[in-house]
Amino acid sequence: MQLPTALSVLLILAGLWSLIVWPPFLRRVLKDPRAKDASGKATRFLMVHFMLVSISMILGLATAVIGLRALIS
Repeated sequence: MQLPTALSVLLILAGLWSLIVWPPFLRRVLKDPRAKDASGKATRFLMVHFMLVSISMILGLATAVIGLRALIS
């Protein structure tokens, strides 16, 4: 794949941004009282945010990998 160097670097930075920003967000969600019900089970609030973070991190990793592959090829 041929991309200008600037676009490859932008993809790498965007991917790294997702990988850096989302884990602290998930830690805050896990500490939120809405994350678990009275019996300690995960709530819909937690599951929705967990899926959001998971998908965002997968896409961030894919974006970074595409940027790296474009940069080195």
